[in-house]
Amino acid sequence: MIVVLLKLQLLKTIRSTAFAKSVLVAVFLAFLAVLLLGYVFIAGILLKEIIVKGLEKEDAYAFLSANLIFFFLTEFMYRYFIQKLPVLDLQSFLHLPIKKKWLMHFLLGKSIGSPLTLIAPLLFSPFAFMEIAPRFGTDAAIYWLGSVILTSWSLHWLMLWFKQKFEDSLAGIGTVFVVFLLGAGSNYFGWFNLGDWMKPLFDWSLTSPLPVLTLLVVCIGLYFFAYRYYFDNAYLEDLVDEEVDARINQDIPFLDRFGLAGELANLEWKLILRHKKSRTYLMLAGFLLLYGLFFYTNPLYASEEGFSHMFVFVGSFITGIFMLQYGQLFLSWNSSNFDFYINQKGGLEALIRGKYLLFIGISLLCLLFSIPYVYFGVEILMIHVAAFLFNIGVVIHMVIYLALWKPKPMDLNKGAMFNYEGVGIAQFLMIIPMMGAPYAIYLPFALLVNQYVGLVALGAVGVIGIIAYPFMVQLIIKRVMDKRYEISASFRQEL
Repeated sequence: MIVVLLKLQLLKTIRSTAFAKSVLVAVFLAFLAVLLLGYVFIAGILLKEIIVKGLEKEDAYAFLSANLIFFFLTEFMYRYFIQKLPVLDLQSFLHLPIKKKWLMHFLLGKSIGSPLTLIAPLLFSPFAFMEIAPRFGTDAAIYWLGSVILTSWSLHWLMLWFKQKFEDSLAGIGTVFVVFLLGAGSNYFGWFNLGDWMKPLFDWSLTSPLPVLTLLVVCIGLYFFAYRYYFDNAYLEDLVDEEVDARINQDIPFLDRFGLAGELANLEWKLILRHKKSRTYLMLAGFLLLYGLFFYTNPLYASEEGFSHMFVFVGSFITGIFMLQYGQLFLSWNSSNFDFYINQKGGLEALIRGKYLLFIGISLLCLLFSIPYVYFGVEILMIHVAAFLFNIGVVIHMVIYLALWKPKPMDLNKGAMFNYEGVGIAQFLMIIPMMGAPYAIYLPFALLVNQYVGLVALGAVGVIGIIAYPFMVQLIIKRVMDKRYEISASFRQEL
C-alpha cells in the first residue's frame, strides 16, 4: 500500500502543470538544505573545540549535558515556526479507495523526512563518538546519542499534534512564550537553571539503557497520539470549532457608528481573525507587549536621573507594533478583492478609513494593556502615552504612505513565518519612521532641556498630527484614488 501511495505522489508531481518550476525550486531547496546540514555536521565535528576553546569550559561533556535541554527548547521553538504540517496533502488522497489508517501512516511517515529531523543526529553524532566514546565507552555513546535523537524525534510527533491543534491560537502563542521563558528567561532573570535540573537525566543515559528505552516508548507513544488525532480529524470540517467559528464572525458593535467605514473595519477585523498571517500578527502584537520586560528590568539601561533614551523606542514599539506589521501590507490584504472596492461608490475611501479605525483601536488597546508597566515608574507610562500619541498622529500616516509604494498581491491563506508575499523594499524602509521619527522630535528637547520636555514635545507633535487627521487621510485617499488602476493591475499579477 505504501508503494501505491508513493506512486500516486510521484504521478501527482510529474503531471503538475508547474512540474518544471517545481523541479527547479526543489533542486534549489535541496541544495540549500544539504549546504545548511553540512554546516551543522561541521559544527558537530568542532563542537568540543567550540566549547573548550571558544567558551573556555574545561569539561566539554559536562557543559553540553548541562545545556542540552536548551537545545531541545530551541528545537521546540524552531519546529513551531518552521515545521510543515502534512495536512494539505491529505486532501489529495481522501477521495481514493484507500483505508484511512494507511493514509495517516503514510503522511506521518513522510513528515519524518524533513531536514529538521537530521539536525540532532548530525550535530551530536560526531561529539558522541569523538568525545563520549573514548571517555565513557562505546555503549555509553550509543545510549546517550540514542536518547538525544529520540528526544528530538519525540518533539517532531508532538509538534505535528500541537501545531494542528493550537497553531495561531492564543494557547499556542502562550505555550511558545512559556517555553521561551523556560529556555532563556529563567537564566536571564536568574530564577533557576533548568539545565542543572535536567543534567542528571542525560548523565543517566551514560550508564544505563533505560533512558533510551523509555524515550523509545515515549517516541512511539507520541507517534500514535499524533496518528489518532489526525485519524479522528481527517476531514477538514472536523477541525473547525463551531463556537470559535461563530465568535470570529461577530462584529465589534462600537465600529457600527462610523457608517460604511465602520462596516468595512468590522470586515477587516474578521479578515484578521480568519486568516493565519493576519492572526499571527495580532498574536505577536500581544506577545510583544512583554518586550519591555527585557529593557525596563535590565540594569544596563538603569539611570540615576530620568530614564534611558532607549525606552522611547521600546514605547513606540509596544504601542505601534501591530500598526507597523499589519500596515506595511496596507492594501495587499485586500489584493484579491481590490477591484470590488474600486467599483463601489466611496468604497476605497471607506476601506482606508476603516483600516485607520482598526490601527488606532488596536494601538489604543496595546497602550491600555501596557499600563501595568507603571510598576517600573511613572515615567514609563509617560513614555508610552507620548509614543502612542506620536504613533497615531504621525507614524501611522508615514507607514501607510510608504505601504502604497508599489503594493504587491498576497495569498491570505498562507502563514506568516518565512512568507514574504506582499513584501517589497518599502516594507523594509518602514523601520526608519518607526525608529527615527520619534527620536527626531524627542532628542533635541531631551538634550537641550530635559527628557520630560522631550516627551511633551513628542506627544504634542502627535496631537498636532491627530488634529490634522482629516487632512492627512484625504491625502492618502487621493493618492490611492490616483493610483487605483496601477495598484489593481499589480494585484492581478500571479503570486
